[in-house]
Amino acid sequence: MPQVEPLEKLPEDWSRALCVVAHPDDMEFGAAAAVARWTGQGKEVVYCMVTSGEAGIDGMEPEECRRVREAEQVESARIVGVPVVEFLGQPDGVLEYGVPLRREIAHVVRRHRPDVVITGNFRETWGGRNLNQADHIAVGRAVVDAVRDAGNRWVFNDQLTDGLEPWGGVRAVWAFGSPNATHGVETTETFDAGVASLEAHRAYIDGLGWEDFDPREFLEGFARQSGQRLGVAFAATVEVFPMGWGE
Repeated sequence: MPQVEPLEKLPEDWSRALCVVAHPDDMEFGAAAAVARWTGQGKEVVYCMVTSGEAGIDGMEPEECRRVREAEQVESARIVGVPVVEFLGQPDGVLEYGVPLRREIAHVVRRHRPDVVITGNFRETWGGRNLNQADHIAVGRAVVDAVRDAGNRWVFNDQLTDGLEPWGGVRAVWAFGSPNATHGVETTETFDAGVASLEAHRAYIDGLGWEDFDPREFLEGFARQSGQRLGVAFAATVEVFPMGWGE
C-alpha cells in the first residue's frame, strides 16, 4: 500500500485573515469549511473577489449574472461567518497578471491589515493533467507579489492617503487546493457548513449544467483524502508561502 504524505498542521495563532480569489465560488470549492472553523474561533475573516464571475453562466447575460453571483457569494460567506465580501469589479475570464492587478490587491491588503492572506491554487494544474483556469493563476501570482508590495512604502505610494499606511504584517500566503500542499487544517466539525456554503451557489451550479453534481459528495472526497494525510476525518490542504526573510 503506497505511503500517504503527511501534512503539517497550519498555525492558528493569528487573528485576521484576508481571502483574495478570482471568482465567487472559488472559496467554496475546498476552503469554506476551514473558514467556518476559524470564524468559530473568533477570528476575523474578510473575502475579496477580484471579479464577480459575470462570465460564468452561458445562458445568463453578464450584468444579470453579476447580480446573481454577488448575492450568492454574500450568502455563502454569511453561512461560514464572514460578514464582509468585497468585489473589485475586474473583468471575469480575462484577468492578467501584472502591475495593475498587484496594485488593486495591495490596496486591499493595506486596508484590512491581515495576519495571513488566503488565495486559491495558482499552479498550472490541480496535480494531474487537468489545467488550472487562467484567472486563478493570475490572481494567485498577483496575491503573493501584492502582499510584499503592500509593505513597501515606495510601491504604490499614491495609495498612502487619509491615514492609510503600508502593511508588512502578513506572515504568509496560503494557497488552498494546491497540488504542492504541505499543510492542512482539520475541518471535521465544520464540514457541513462548508457544504452549505457551496450549495448557496445554486444558480451557478445549475448554470453549468451539472444536474448530477452533489456538493457534499464532491467535497467529501477531497476532505477525506486530505484528512488521512493529517490524521483526522476531514481536512483542507494548503501550500504555504512564507513572507519573512530566510524562510
